[in-house]
Amino acid sequence: RGEKASHGTPEERARETEAASAELGIAFRDNLGLPDTELAATPAQVTAVVAELRRRRPELVLAPWLEDRHPDHAAAGSLVARAVMFAGVRNYAPEAGARFVPRQLLYYAMRHRMTPSFIVDTSAAAARKARAIACYASQLARRGGAGPGDADPTLISAPGAIAAIEARDRYYGSMIGASHGEPLRSAAVLGLVDPVRHFRDNPFTEAHAFEPLVP
Repeated sequence: RGEKASHGTPEERARETEAASAELGIAFRDNLGLPDTELAATPAQVTAVVAELRRRRPELVLAPWLEDRHPDHAAAGSLVARAVMFAGVRNYAPEAGARFVPRQLLYYAMRHRMTPSFIVDTSAAAARKARAIACYASQLARRGGAGPGDADPTLISAPGAIAAIEARDRYYGSMIGASHGEPLRSAAVLGLVDPVRHFRDNPFTEAHAFEPLVP
């Protein structure tokens, strides 16, 4: 909810989130009410996420990469990974619903660089993503007033913050020959039933940036 953030209030964040959700056209969004600045893989928090997984039963689960500048983001990745594991354990928190195992856990990058397992072509969604980010005005605006938090600049409110996100998306897009891309990393090795069909349907052959073949 962002109750401890330098800028904005939980009420502002809720309104901004509703606007961003509408822009993205998502079917639903739940907030588990986990404490700001205190995310951790505690039994209570793990069980809360397990219950959500068992209730929603998603095929794919996405979580922040395990390394990030913001401790809550890194903690969220660990918390979700633990919950994905225990959601499939029948006798773990049986009151939280019947066991469930999603098809795949995928991590997305934030501030820290992450070697992706694959990159999704997001060229068609780039403008919509930018509009959704712009909905969070309380975090993005670097205000000069005398209100609470106005004199406390943050990294996300820095002049180059939005340009940095755009540059990152364009860089990963260049790795697959697209204008924009979103890197994702699998928690497990990925398998293909038909590699010929896969690469026929996904002919990303015009890469302009490459990962090193030798570490």
